[in-house]
Amino acid sequence: MSFLISWFSSWFKTNTSSSKNDNAKAKKESLKLPEPDSKRFKKSKNKSKTEQVDDRVDEEDVNPPPSLCHGCDLAIDDGIKFDAFNFPWHPRCFILHSQQQPKKPKNCYVCEKKLPRKVRKEGKSREYKEDPFWKEKYCPCHDGDGTPKCCSCERLECHRTKYVNLEDGRWLCRECMECAIMDTVECHDLHLEIREFFESIHMKIDKEFPLLLVEKQALNKAEKEEKIDNHYGMVTRGICLSEVQIVISVTNWQRMGSTVEIARKSQKVKGSYVTAILILYGLPRFLTGCILAHEMMHAWLRLNGYKNLNYALEEGLCQVLGHMWLEPQAYATPDVVVAAADASSSAIITSKKGAPSEYEKKLVEFFKNQIETDGSPAYGEGFRKVNKMMALNHYSLEATLKQIVSISKTTSSSKS
Repeated sequence: MSFLISWFSSWFKTNTSSSKNDNAKAKKESLKLPEPDSKRFKKSKNKSKTEQVDDRVDEEDVNPPPSLCHGCDLAIDDGIKFDAFNFPWHPRCFILHSQQQPKKPKNCYVCEKKLPRKVRKEGKSREYKEDPFWKEKYCPCHDGDGTPKCCSCERLECHRTKYVNLEDGRWLCRECMECAIMDTVECHDLHLEIREFFESIHMKIDKEFPLLLVEKQALNKAEKEEKIDNHYGMVTRGICLSEVQIVISVTNWQRMGSTVEIARKSQKVKGSYVTAILILYGLPRFLTGCILAHEMMHAWLRLNGYKNLNYALEEGLCQVLGHMWLEPQAYATPDVVVAAADASSSAIITSKKGAPSEYEKKLVEFFKNQIETDGSPAYGEGFRKVNKMMALNHYSLEATLKQIVSISKTTSSSKS
């Protein structure tokens, strides 16, 4: 259908001008007054004879009755029409009709087999599935048949590409692999950037503590030792530690075809209130930065004596900080300095790695959409509640934090 629309557009441009000239000429001829004697004589080949010729023009031949448009059922008065499907159309009506036609998917994004309108399984009728953000359509069976899914963008692997297998069981698509931070050393600059971001919003973190990129197993182990109660079974991608632990971090890596080999280092983290921040290795830069901003907010709250906050509101506040850092990243350019909300200071809140690629811009929108549409009670509902508080408090973090403290005290006192 898109080919038909483009062909029609070119046809319409070339034929519109000639059609208008023909119509104008026809109307001009029809307005001519009839001659007093419409009958005139024409000499035949035989000079001695003449034959009478009727030169009158039938008005119906010049102005035939207008056609009716198949789209709107109105007359096509100007004579500019397009014939399609054995019917005449106004050009505009035909374009609107073509755009409104539903585009049915033909093949599955994953296996490229013909995608039926309905897929029957165990006696139940189910439609094909469609990713809500990427809009890729696929057979429902691929959700549970072991098809690799990218741990970053969450797209399924299609048969034309091969995802990279990380050693901890996760998969990474090639596009996300291109912008992924793979070890602790690579994350150093991003760590400094997030610290500058917090300083720009008057929430400076003076205490130094390590930021370590780790594997999935090391993160799960640290979560248990930290005695963190994962209320809703959420996938953990970062932790702010406050207990003394021995952590195995990723210090180097090497890609071997479709797999990754990594070098590890074991170290003891200790301190008061905050001992370290752990984040999964192998995530794109913007997702790593968003998680880091979230965990740094947890660290700031602990270092500044905020304890026993409402769980959902604390997680929601940390999500707001991650979203706040992520917001301008799609427009980041080298050395961009953006004025902060406080006119007395300027905040570098965009990426220092240069202008992002088109895919990275799309990833930023995807990560923002994940935060905004999260359905979990803590991370999703918490984010929306705190974001609403921020709006009511004219986006003042200080006023919003006071409101969260007040609500937390009221909630804890009512429980006791």
